[in-house]
Amino acid sequence: MEKITANEAPVPLLGEDWFDPLEAGVRQHIRSFIEAMLESELEAVLNRGRYERAGPATGHRHGHRDRQILSTFGPTMVSVPRARLAEADGTTQEWRNQTLPAYKRLTKQAEALIAGTYLAGTNTRRVRRALGALFGGAVGKDTVSRAWRKVQGDWEAWQRRDLSQDDIVRVILDGTVVKVRLDKRSTGISVLVALGVRRDGQKVLLGLRNMGGESEAAWRAFLDDLVARRLATPDLLIIDGAPGLEAALTALWPTVPVQRCTVHKHRNLLAHAPKKLHDEVSADYTDMIYGKTVKAVEARRKAFVRKWRLKCPSVAASLEEAGANLFTFLLYPPDQWKSIRTTNAIERLHEEFKRRIKTQCLLPCAETACMLFWALLASGQITLRRVDGWDTLHVAPTDEPLDLAA
Repeated sequence: MEKITANEAPVPLLGEDWFDPLEAGVRQHIRSFIEAMLESELEAVLNRGRYERAGPATGHRHGHRDRQILSTFGPTMVSVPRARLAEADGTTQEWRNQTLPAYKRLTKQAEALIAGTYLAGTNTRRVRRALGALFGGAVGKDTVSRAWRKVQGDWEAWQRRDLSQDDIVRVILDGTVVKVRLDKRSTGISVLVALGVRRDGQKVLLGLRNMGGESEAAWRAFLDDLVARRLATPDLLIIDGAPGLEAALTALWPTVPVQRCTVHKHRNLLAHAPKKLHDEVSADYTDMIYGKTVKAVEARRKAFVRKWRLKCPSVAASLEEAGANLFTFLLYPPDQWKSIRTTNAIERLHEEFKRRIKTQCLLPCAETACMLFWALLASGQITLRRVDGWDTLHVAPTDEPLDLAA
């Protein structure tokens, strides 16, 4: 008896419960569907169907060629019709279809799926494994790289975009450190981030840049790029309190109100206190910052300074260092306080970014860090929502000065 040794594709899970007749039917008909689209496009260009002879000829067919296209239904070998079109000078030109442009190997949905899987926090090898069954083993390292290069082109265009179209009323600024490979060694670089808030309350990523640190010169170069792309002067700045950033903002926008992040200041206070006092400092600070009214916050600040000047002077001095900038949020309607008090909008982006690059250990270069950060937002892996209190953004801050005397 002759043994049949047909080389069939392995089936990872056997059993009728895993057979999907709908999926199988679609995969069988996808080739004929694509070929029908190509034939319809060619008929429209030639102004007549296949084998028709009516009307003046605008060109002629000359065979077919096979092309493989990778879609979300797997690899499909398609027979693409060929034709030559007549030109006005009597010459002919090869017809190029729009359905499958030249050198097109992936559909847009397949590119998005591959890039999205990569951005979800995996690496090239794991992308190939994860999508191997879906794409019938046709996803190789080069395929993933090509999909990623498409993302890179979009990233470069985003970096040059005009910012004047967004009606920005607030700008939130912060930086984070990521590890990249420079000269074959692990090196920490700073990624500077600018997040804007439009007048309708929607948050918008304005800019990203990798720098060696967060010095005044680094921040000024970053801010100058935003201004060069026509970012209007905002109504409010929310920052983490880094000295270099404060100096750069003072030089660029000296009259714009600044809000120091209350979470960063809380960490500073704890750094100035013995560990046994951390709970007490935190309780007093939280009671002050989250007061329900302006008068309550002012009164609790005075009490905080008086108490900690005696108990731990360095804690009181750290609070007073921030000055009125720590309480700028009190000048705005109370329903906006939550969104103004902190740089948490950017901190959340930092956390999501680092969670997704955890599997990669080291990013290959500094530019990849910013591009990956942006791609997580552009692909919808991370979404930005409206800020709390967005419906009162049109309300101007009060002119009444705060009573912050101790």
